[in-house]
Amino acid sequence: MNQLVPSLSTHELEDLRRAREMLESPGLAAQLANAIGAPMEYVFARRLPAPVTRLIQSSTRKALEQSLRMATATLDARARSKPARNGAHTAAVATTGAVGGAFGLFGLALELPLTTTVILRSIADIARSEGEPLDDPGATLACFEVLTMGGRSARDDGAESGYFAARAVLAQQVAAAAEYIAAHGVMSKGAPAIVQLLAAIASRFSINISQKIAVQSVPVVGAVTGATLNMLFMRHFQRMARGHFIVRRLERRYGAEAVREAYAASKAAAGI
Repeated sequence: MNQLVPSLSTHELEDLRRAREMLESPGLAAQLANAIGAPMEYVFARRLPAPVTRLIQSSTRKALEQSLRMATATLDARARSKPARNGAHTAAVATTGAVGGAFGLFGLALELPLTTTVILRSIADIARSEGEPLDDPGATLACFEVLTMGGRSARDDGAESGYFAARAVLAQQVAAAAEYIAAHGVMSKGAPAIVQLLAAIASRFSINISQKIAVQSVPVVGAVTGATLNMLFMRHFQRMARGHFIVRRLERRYGAEAVREAYAASKAAAGI
């Protein structure tokens, strides 16, 4: 193993182990199925109508464009030691879910931008608490990466699947968008680097949105409301964010290669 790996302290290796457990937790689809007590095969065998799928995709893209400007606007980027306000953000997203659930698919176009902004704000708050400089475009865009992370699926195996694979897919687009924002600012519209990144993130995040909508359309859902599903949605991305930004905190100190090797060693020790 690379000699850099032992340079992580015992406390930091424990942090990395916690991050791995969060990032390798059951995928969002499995969590949604468990929430309603139904097999995943039953829940997701239900295909959404094509018009609904198109609405989700277009609404997701618009929500991300709005959230890019709004999610970090009022966070104090300097308060890096202050704990993240997970509870407040979860309560807020439950409210948007309750409102959206009351109007069904008709409320999606209204609810989705609000829910996405609150989720991204919570992700950014966690990033700040892990020492991320939110005035750095790279840190801001790292928050959007979290939306592409669905947790571990049954198809994932090997040290490089799942989390690191998700990051690798977007790495070049994130770097290009961060460079553009650093030079021109986040308010610029139509920049190819930003458009391409948001399109890539939207295509992945819309899958998670579709899964939530599919669950809401299952008759056995019963008392599981839009508020409950939104709380589950938020808690999933909060876990993904905490794990992601722990890894990034360690990478800033030790470098990506050392942390990746330590992460792989942690997985091997756990028998994954």
